Amino acid sequence: MAGRIPQHFIDDILDRIDIVEVIDRRVSLKKTGRNYSACCPFHNEKTPSFSVNPDKQFYYCFGCGAGGNSIGFIMDYENLDFPAAVESLASVAGLEVPREAGNSAEQRQRKSESQGLYDTLAWAAKHFQLQLRQHSNKSQAIEYLKQRGLSGEVARDFGIGYAPPGWDHLLNAIPIGEQRPRQIQQLEACGMLVKKDSGDFYDRFRERIIFPIRDNRGRVIAFGGRVLNDDKPKYLNSPETPVFSKQRELYGLFEARKANRQLDYILMVEGYMDVVSLVQFGITNAVATLGTASSIFHLEKIFRHSSKLVVCFDGDAAGKKAAARVLETALPAMTDGREICFLFLPDGEDPDTFVRQHGKVAFDAQVDKAMPLESLLIETASEGISLDSDAGKAKLSQRALPLIQQLPHGVFKQLMLRKLAVITGADIHLLESQVAKISASKTQHQTEVSSTKSQPKAKVSTAQPPQEETQVTIGMEKTPMVWAIALLLHYPQLAEQHSLPSCIDQFDSEEARLLRLLMSHINAQNQTVTTSQLLGYWHGTAESEALNHCASRHNTPESISVAEQEFVDILTSIERQFARHQRSQLVAELKQKPLSELSEEEKNTLKSINIPSVNKDK
Repeated sequence: MAGRIPQHFIDDILDRIDIVEVIDRRVSLKKTGRNYSACCPFHNEKTPSFSVNPDKQFYYCFGCGAGGNSIGFIMDYENLDFPAAVESLASVAGLEVPREAGNSAEQRQRKSESQGLYDTLAWAAKHFQLQLRQHSNKSQAIEYLKQRGLSGEVARDFGIGYAPPGWDHLLNAIPIGEQRPRQIQQLEACGMLVKKDSGDFYDRFRERIIFPIRDNRGRVIAFGGRVLNDDKPKYLNSPETPVFSKQRELYGLFEARKANRQLDYILMVEGYMDVVSLVQFGITNAVATLGTASSIFHLEKIFRHSSKLVVCFDGDAAGKKAAARVLETALPAMTDGREICFLFLPDGEDPDTFVRQHGKVAFDAQVDKAMPLESLLIETASEGISLDSDAGKAKLSQRALPLIQQLPHGVFKQLMLRKLAVITGADIHLLESQVAKISASKTQHQTEVSSTKSQPKAKVSTAQPPQEETQVTIGMEKTPMVWAIALLLHYPQLAEQHSLPSCIDQFDSEEARLLRLLMSHINAQNQTVTTSQLLGYWHGTAESEALNHCASRHNTPESISVAEQEFVDILTSIERQFARHQRSQLVAELKQKPLSELSEEEKNTLKSINIPSVNKDK
């Protein structure tokens, strides 16, 4: 019997998947300040009240109160149960959902290790940036960047750094202390250090310009290095790690999204310098693959942010071959509404050299002349064929139909068949039947292969938080308790640093109960949790609506230090409120007693709080 989905895998999915991408594929989002908005998919409305927070990875509707994380959205939007929603997101991330029960200690360790890699990579990025400003050899790197026309502002925005010469510069930068062995281990795990046969380590990146590679959430997940001397390879990337896959990441996508509220099209180029050089000239929508051919995962990621892709190649024979490979990769992704164009620059030019020599206007003109996918498909299929003969036209059909067959069913596929029919003079119904035969042949082959591998899917059970019978409807009004809950949701680490005052147990309100419940849950994790994970834990429970209100309706400080001070102030305020309430109750009780019946302690209590009068003896 299959076990539940391990919590570490659920956390990993939430870490890898960007909620903006998840929702935007189903509901058209628009950038509004730091967040994204749309008309709510869960109730009818004309004015958008549905908001998505990319920083904290959750959504909330100010109209109907719906809210949660990526998994919760998939559950509600597609009417799936929890395991099916995780399966759906895992397929997008290219991950297989583990089926065995996970050990809680193991889960915490894996979560800690993953966060440790992100922290280590962030530290390394800052180290490289510091070397570009302070190292004695920095002039070599700075001069190279100036020769390539890059300003300090662009270098800063992309976090460009410098790996000095030497085999152990990064290694020696690790602080001496108890944590040093662990940091060395983490640097090795994320590909920054290489282990020798002797057991010693050396730096992977040496005497190179360093380009941090960021994921969709802006976290550094890897590096690329451009050599400054005659060493090979010219470009060096981080290896595959638990947080980095070259087949799934694009250099510059995070920066392009940050620079553009709306991406009319995305330009795919070959290297880091192409991306940053284009930005220097005001072209801020370029991305680059990371030393690997374009994959279907790259294309799907791009189409989540723009319906149009322009792929840029050199105009030589190698560029044509590369374009043909992208063409075949792209065909299954060409659903109606998507567009891919192929830009071939003049021989000997790349985006970097072209834009520096000819400028932005000339480059934009080249983009406008880019070849649509449908034209490249026909051109590629007809290469070496004379269309003056019927035999040549039949040969074109033989080559083109297997390509057209790969297109998703829809208007674009039908138009491609019609285009081929016009060029060849063949009957379109004949071409359609030929495509159907190709599809049937492929389906039969895939069925035969999969029948030897397939296994029945087992239902996956997952632990859910306890359900409460009473519907919680708090969170709309910013009371002290609600404000404390909001701060905890956005900064769960506050629970590790501060405890609730004992008087909270004396409050019998729903707000106090929810505050105690939230604090207890965070402390029970023994690891850092996120806003998204907290909202996901209570998704579908009575507490869910109240927590969504608290997280979304009250703007928390952007600084953790400010948030911490406010949290402390709230707890102090609650203690004082309780003390005043207790004092008022005590005074009311004492004032009901005759003076002669008061003990000395009770009289002193009244004097200490300046109560001028009590009942006289009857």
